[in-house]
Amino acid sequence: QVQLVESGGGFVQAGGSLRLSCAASGGAPNSYTMGWFRQAPGKEREFVAFITGRGTTRYADSVKGRFTVSRDNAKNTLYLQMNSLKPEDTAHYYCAAGPKSGATTPDYYYWGQGTQVTVSS
Repeated sequence: QVQLVESGGGFVQAGGSLRLSCAASGGAPNSYTMGWFRQAPGKEREFVAFITGRGTTRYADSVKGRFTVSRDNAKNTLYLQMNSLKPEDTAHYYCAAGPKSGATTPDYYYWGQGTQVTVSS
């Protein structure tokens, strides 16, 4: 059973930075695409970024140039470096893994419980 556990969320002022981590266990293939999604109160879960097993990345327009997704397959860990944070980045952030390189939730089989990011103005 694949398990994903996020960490690194917290409270930060606008313009600050945070790095999220997602530790995978249970045998998710390194070929799987791993992604980040976020969900703010009262809103749908939205795509943030993904990285394929070969290292190809894709970002939502709202985070392009500010966020960087990476992965360390030897450590089975996914990262999201978030810089120049804005209040509108406030959300619960989830990592996900699956065989498709997609930007929608059905593309992913496995999900973590998420970590909260709060950005104050």
